[in-house]
Amino acid sequence: MATPPVPGPGMPGAFTGPQGQAGREVNTASLCRIGQETVQDIVSRTMEIFQLLRNMQLPNGVSYHTATHQDRQGKLQEHLRQLSVLFRKLRLVYDKCNENCAGLDPIAMEQVANPLIHPGLLVGEHPQLIPYVEDEITKHEDHSLGNQLHLASEERREIVEVNKKLKQKNQQLKQIMDQLRNLIWDINAMMAMRN
Repeated sequence: MATPPVPGPGMPGAFTGPQGQAGREVNTASLCRIGQETVQDIVSRTMEIFQLLRNMQLPNGVSYHTATHQDRQGKLQEHLRQLSVLFRKLRLVYDKCNENCAGLDPIAMEQVANPLIHPGLLVGEHPQLIPYVEDEITKHEDHSLGNQLHLASEERREIVEVNKKLKQKNQQLKQIMDQLRNLIWDINAMMAMRN
């Protein structure tokens, strides 16, 4: 699926990456990669901003150098400006991806083709998808996975029940131990009073 070309360097909404400078078509996967890199840049800039803020001294009566303060404040303003630019770039990428994907129909995961080449593949009703036709081996594997999942859920249920019973028994044992402790305490008190 072809996407419309990205605006050139002199036009508004131009990307600053190599794809935007070349003025050629950019597919959605490339846009997603650009968006991912932009998010990584935003995170690193934000970390740098927090590092600068952590190193800045508050004006709490301590003497500080005006030049150092102005330098740090200038760096902070520059980082904030660059962060603003990165967010605008991310918005452009997001809007472009949404525009490119607007005509696509959402599909269920069951309709997505198997990435492996298989001799039993047929062309389905979606021209961009090749549905996977199951053979006996994959049906057997799916059935065995279903059985394993069912057995695992039963085993988990049994473990939960056993844990409940153990907690009840532990509570009963604790009550018996408390009663025995009180009984021994009373017997010791009576013996002490007799002597």
